[in-house]
Amino acid sequence: MSKIYKFGQVLGIIAGIVSIVLWFILVFANPYAPPGNGPIITTFVMLFLPACLATYSSLKSKQALLLIAFIWSLPISLYVYFTPGIFFFFGITSLLYLFSYVIIFVSQKITEMKKIRQNSISISNTGKK
Repeated sequence: MSKIYKFGQVLGIIAGIVSIVLWFILVFANPYAPPGNGPIITTFVMLFLPACLATYSSLKSKQALLLIAFIWSLPISLYVYFTPGIFFFFGITSLLYLFSYVIIFVSQKITEMKKIRQNSISISNTGKK
């Protein structure tokens, strides 16, 4: 695995963990709202679960799930991105899911292209003998 691929994985894991921590702050220690159970279920489904999916998909190298986590979390992440306070980081972590997906995808395509190039070079070298 290339360093770029590993960077994409680590980025996805960090983004997922940061989102999980932010969700706990949002629900249990929100400095901007009184304690209550209003947004718990909605934010659990729209922020916490995609963060868990992004972390899992980065750990298991399942890039399609990383893209699904991005799409799933995007609407509410964009909403909280434009609100004042620390929760704008949800928008950033959601974009990091996409960025991680792109890095992993491009890294895999580069690796495939290198293998194809080496195979074609080895085939052309054996044909010259």
